[in-house]
Amino acid sequence: MELTVGAILEGKVKSITNFGAFVTLPENVTGLVHISEVANAYVSDIRQHLTEGQDVKVVVISLDGGKVNLSIKRLEARPQRETAPRDGAFRAPRRDNPQQRSAPTPPPAPKTADQLFEEKLKQFMSESDSKISGIRQYSDHRTKSRRR
Repeated sequence: MELTVGAILEGKVKSITNFGAFVTLPENVTGLVHISEVANAYVSDIRQHLTEGQDVKVVVISLDGGKVNLSIKRLEARPQRETAPRDGAFRAPRRDNPQQRSAPTPPPAPKTADQLFEEKLKQFMSESDSKISGIRQYSDHRTKSRRR
């Protein structure tokens, strides 16, 4: 029997480890079902899903240098995701969906000449005060060092 990727086979669980289960396939070929390939749900303890000697149906997912990687979950139907409520219940819009974003805010009204002048004057006064305080600190420092 030639193993190929995608082949569906019957096997028997030979042994179980913390990371997966070794399954004996026809013609005494052994493959590994990794713990992440046991079920569609999160599996913290593989022994809750499989037991030694259990017959299982598996699919070959890869053949890597003599190693046979198997999966059980890929033969199971995927669980359906929960759908949106159909009863008209309120749901907050998702941030990553551009179609559900709120309408953009309109741009602010243009500033008048007086407002522009006031902003420029405030900016000038702020820069001027910081420059003067720096000069005062420098001159105070020089004066103190001369007195000594």
